[in-house]
Amino acid sequence: MRQALSVTSECAPLVKTGGLADVAGALPAALAPEGWALRTLLPGYPQVMKALEGAAPVAELPDHFGGPARLLAGRAAGLDILALDAPHLYDRPGTPYLDAGGTDFPDNPQRFAALGFAAAEIARGAISGWRPEVVHCHDWQAGLAPYYLRGDGAGCVFTIHNIAFQGVAPAYLIDALRLDLADFNEAGYEYWGQVSTLKAGLRYATRLTTVSPTYAAELTSPEFGMGLDGLLRARERDLCGILNGIDTDAWNPATDPAIATFRTPKGKARARKALRAEFDLPEADGPLCVVVSRLSHQKGLDVLLGALPALIDRGGQLVLLGTGDRAIEAELRAAARHPSVAVHIGYDEALSHRVIAGGDAILIPSRFEPCGLTQLYGLRYGTIPVVARTGGLADTVIDASPVALRAGVATGLQFSPVTPHALATALLRLVDLHADAPTWARMQKNAMATDVGWDASAPAYAALYEEVAGA
Repeated sequence: MRQALSVTSECAPLVKTGGLADVAGALPAALAPEGWALRTLLPGYPQVMKALEGAAPVAELPDHFGGPARLLAGRAAGLDILALDAPHLYDRPGTPYLDAGGTDFPDNPQRFAALGFAAAEIARGAISGWRPEVVHCHDWQAGLAPYYLRGDGAGCVFTIHNIAFQGVAPAYLIDALRLDLADFNEAGYEYWGQVSTLKAGLRYATRLTTVSPTYAAELTSPEFGMGLDGLLRARERDLCGILNGIDTDAWNPATDPAIATFRTPKGKARARKALRAEFDLPEADGPLCVVVSRLSHQKGLDVLLGALPALIDRGGQLVLLGTGDRAIEAELRAAARHPSVAVHIGYDEALSHRVIAGGDAILIPSRFEPCGLTQLYGLRYGTIPVVARTGGLADTVIDASPVALRAGVATGLQFSPVTPHALATALLRLVDLHADAPTWARMQKNAMATDVGWDASAPAYAALYEEVAGA
């Protein structure tokens, strides 16, 4: 087996705030059949350290961004983990990025620079008897690893999961982050007078990937490139889009312990009835729509609120699970005063399975979406996706156009632009399709038959690794 190091700030099931964790957790199993063994480098958060009780120290880092640290090697949840045990950086309450009050940790730049620096040390041989051929860095939290290496050691793959998060830090931290002042310029890691760890990853990695072909193309445009489109156009030959897959064992309607399992769309009725009972919704003739989402401007929940009357007036219902922006949470709580709308503010993994399994349709009105995973979960469970025509949503859902319906291949609905009117129009189409039982059953079967795993994407990553290792 060839060896690679995956560098990430979160990895399911050990620590998760979003889709990055799911991808990082699934890649090792997906790439093993392709001949690549991945070890995953994670910060030593309390939950990671607890999962790795008894792990062996494999390297000492005595002066590591404000205190002593060490690397521990062990296995947890079927994954080969390297944990950066640095209590002064990670042993604290809160999420990986926020304190208990929901505020960014002020030393986040140092916390994740430490992760990148540790990755570079590993690539240079810090662990006796093990050295990766490829370092695969995920998002801004690992963005400085390619900079610290700069061709000294393994080749680097850098994956953009969401370019909106750029890891920007003030310039006065240049020395504290162990950066060379000579590289603080437009051709280096400088971004509008500040340090951008994301830009460092994009600038210094050997190859760049993102999580869908459409998003890869979008990123080179001013509309979606978030100020980095010029750099991405300059590196367009090094950039490719590889669709995410999902863990089809964890998300399997035939075996899912979180729900009354079903193997065909007929089992949807049981899951839907259970979901309505759990959220105290009455029976209804229209489709039960669901949302499982981070609540942010990107995700278009304000657009959904504007379109919601079109669904409710036609007998539809909504169950929403999510947490995020406090103002959006408040608006959703207000919407839940309607007897056909139920909202759960917070996140619960088992509940997310029950929500997606019980819904007739899953709504994803994102203004931009690099790949998206919830539409893939929806397809897997016969929960028809209604998605904005952007990024990976456009790449993974076949719109129920007249041609697709006649050909019997439709798996969902797409809409554009991302406005309340366009979404309302899509929801009215959804209601009509739901009322056409044979057509709806065909769409559910198509959805459940869609390949949403890693069978196509894993070989693409393996081929990229081969190329980078030989560079």
